[in-house]
Amino acid sequence: MTEQGAGRVLTAGLVGYGMAGRDFHGDLLRRAGGRVTDVVTGNPERAARAGADWPGVQVHQDLAGLLAGSRPDVLVVASPTGLHVEHALAGLEAGIPVVVDKPLAMDHEGATAVVRRAEATGTPLTVFHNRRWDSEQLTLARVLAEGRLGDVHRFERRWERWRPVPKDRWRENAVGQGGGLLLDLGPHLVDAAIQLFGPVSAVRAELRALTTPTEDDVFLALDHVSGTISHLWAGSLVGAPGPRTRVLGSAGALLVPGHADSPGPFDLLDPGDGTTGLLVRGAETTPVPTAPGEPADFYRAVARWLHDDGDVPVDPWDAVAVAAVLDAARRSARTGAREAL
Repeated sequence: MTEQGAGRVLTAGLVGYGMAGRDFHGDLLRRAGGRVTDVVTGNPERAARAGADWPGVQVHQDLAGLLAGSRPDVLVVASPTGLHVEHALAGLEAGIPVVVDKPLAMDHEGATAVVRRAEATGTPLTVFHNRRWDSEQLTLARVLAEGRLGDVHRFERRWERWRPVPKDRWRENAVGQGGGLLLDLGPHLVDAAIQLFGPVSAVRAELRALTTPTEDDVFLALDHVSGTISHLWAGSLVGAPGPRTRVLGSAGALLVPGHADSPGPFDLLDPGDGTTGLLVRGAETTPVPTAPGEPADFYRAVARWLHDDGDVPVDPWDAVAVAAVLDAARRSARTGAREAL
């Protein structure tokens, strides 16, 4: 029996072997007991890296080459965002189950088209909203389920870093092709808010490009049907990153200080090992034990989904709902108004 529990190793073909393909999907697949059998890349350095990382891997110049000669358990679309729809549709037409890195598409129209095609072909499809398996998200969900915060009226989450000299790569430079923080970090932030507090009825947004051609300063205010308001930030020019998460309720607050990848002043509030944040009531603070979970659990769930008839890890219609919010954010940034969904 493998770690995945089905007696079978999950095999994957990665479309793209840059940061997303290698450092995220490849790493999480390995940690979950999976194996990369195929990689699509036309970059010789990345091809060599794939061969070193996964002995025996088949490297293809394009997706058509993979689809013509291989049949992995799952096709992982980790190409630049502007190519997600094209690559996902090709995998679906070939009848290979597909995982698409977030965002599913650049807009709501593209996301809807992919999901409808998956349903029409009967090919399994899910989306890499892996942050649902972060211990922070799971801890907050447990605290909410236990009612320790009472009625929550505001949810805040920040993904901020101090990077005054930007990286020179497509994520920062690809204007109109999926670059920028709205489509890079926005899907994680919006998905987290919807999972915790339900559907969104209206959006107000501020989007700015301070150091890059694409937006590197993002603020979203979401009105949830439940009555909770979410304030979400993503920024690269933030010299003093705020607390990662703050949730305000009638019975207290949950504060998660600090950022693993961007040190800041709130790191001083670290509640200690085995905990995730503090339950706060004025001057009273109580460390909150960490709920078990890690991002690699996404691919463990993929293995159960495909090998053991388990539940789909992320309903792709959830990604369509996220795309609708991000579309509304773009409209709001242009008009300066709160945009209804």
